[in-house]
Amino acid sequence: MSRMATRLRNASFATLLGLFACSAFAQSPAEFINDASAKGIADIEASRLAHQKSESKEVKDYTIVVIDDRTTANQHLAKIAKQLDLPVAPREEVVDKAKALMPQVKDDASFDQAYAASQVKTTEEAIEQLQQVAQTTDVPQIKAFAEETLPKLQNHLQMAKALQASR
Repeated sequence: MSRMATRLRNASFATLLGLFACSAFAQSPAEFINDASAKGIADIEASRLAHQKSESKEVKDYTIVVIDDRTTANQHLAKIAKQLDLPVAPREEVVDKAKALMPQVKDDASFDQAYAASQVKTTEEAIEQLQQVAQTTDVPQIKAFAEETLPKLQNHLQMAKALQASR
């Protein structure tokens, strides 16, 4: 077999693997809404805690933005679920999942630093999830939600990285 044919075969194989990987990680609309809601609640609660514990104006300002944006996003997800008549997990189950997702941040002088680092990590994960769902979903409401929410999360990420750098 020629080198070109081998490269073409390998590239085709890699492409197929990538497609299978994407479909393996694709979530149903109900799974996406439940997962994104739980992550949003975890982010809100971690930010509320940081707002209470931190003495930094920058951290407090950041937490307000996160709480407001994530609350709005979760309300939007609830509306989408209702519009699509999706079976969503009971609130208690979503809250339990959110508690498990909340980062464990120490309660000492490095609290702000640990909070900022956890925000960078969780926001990067949320952005990755939304980018994937925007590319793979065939549900227009969920695609629109992802495209509307991505810029807000990208702003959160920039702010969290700035907080992390200043700590």
